[in-house]
Amino acid sequence: MATPKRMKFGVFMAPFHRVGENPTLALERDLELLQWLDTLGFDEAYIGEHHSAGWETIASPELFMATAAERTRHIRLGTGVASLPYHHPLMVANRMCQLDHLTRGRVILGVGPGALASDAIMLGIKPERQRAMMEESLDAIVRLMSDSTPFTHKTDWFELHDAVLHLRPYQDPIVPIAVASVESPAGVTLAGKHGASVLSLSVPRDTIRKTSLAELWSIAEETAAEHGKTMHREDWGVVMGMHLADSKKQAIEDIKEGAGNVVTEYFGRTLGNPVPDVPRDQIVEYMVEHNQWIVGTPDDCIAGIERLQELTGGFGKFMMRVEDWAPRDKIHRSYELLARYVMPHFQGSLAGIQVSNQQTSERREQLQENRYVGIKAATDRFDANRK
Repeated sequence: MATPKRMKFGVFMAPFHRVGENPTLALERDLELLQWLDTLGFDEAYIGEHHSAGWETIASPELFMATAAERTRHIRLGTGVASLPYHHPLMVANRMCQLDHLTRGRVILGVGPGALASDAIMLGIKPERQRAMMEESLDAIVRLMSDSTPFTHKTDWFELHDAVLHLRPYQDPIVPIAVASVESPAGVTLAGKHGASVLSLSVPRDTIRKTSLAELWSIAEETAAEHGKTMHREDWGVVMGMHLADSKKQAIEDIKEGAGNVVTEYFGRTLGNPVPDVPRDQIVEYMVEHNQWIVGTPDDCIAGIERLQELTGGFGKFMMRVEDWAPRDKIHRSYELLARYVMPHFQGSLAGIQVSNQQTSERREQLQENRYVGIKAATDRFDANRK
């Protein structure tokens, strides 16, 4: 199993806001969360693009990222994801290059075919064409970013005539690219073609093609080799639902009602996706038992990540899906617990502290003797000077 010396941690912010609440305040709460994650030392945050269904209310991740960039200092911001069939590739490349400069190289271009069928219907895009369109678009974007030679290209849905990006990427050689992978091999195949990173947005379960995460990564590596590219496990992000508290019982209780809302009202009633065949108040336990979510204490989270590492053969980024399923203070506390007790376990930041603590503890009797000798010597000198 290949594990990184320093695992990265981040979030995937769709976001999910229940229909009926103030959308302005919800967006502000999302921005506030990113500020908190920046303070806690999280590495990356990916922002979604959606145009329908009422829950995922960010239509332009680039606009959201530009606002977030002004409120943060370190965290890298990615589109999570830009739905490439919805846009002309020249526009995508231009917007990302501009953001790359404005953030001094803190952006990542996350791409996908478009998650919501209701978005594609409004745009007149055939579902069976979305993944092919994504590939055609990304091919053009990579060419535009990597080469300043004027480029002419024509497909059945966009054209480029002597196209060139007059504002080149700030990062070298191009803005980093991450490709979303959900169920089909399309995402990992495209990532391998360009040597891009992968964002695995779910642990595969009962889908049309029952392909494990490890098998999907193998497809990415095989495709990369065919195109003279190399995949790097440290750039592979696995995305899961996560909530932590001081006890597992408390963590489950924190999100029981909110998780039921998301799963039944949005994924089930709105989108028509399959939902667990259990009572609403048992959804959290079901998702935890089936390794879809990590809910519990920091120790439970460490064990869950280690199970994922075994399942995948090793990945470099643990990405939490942002869920609006608990009060703000409990959500912020969850991320704080992860930053304080989980991240150090996978980033090696405790090694010196633990060695130093153990070393001191093992010599405590000798050190106390030395302390006593030092105090006695100082006291004797003081008494001698007073005589």
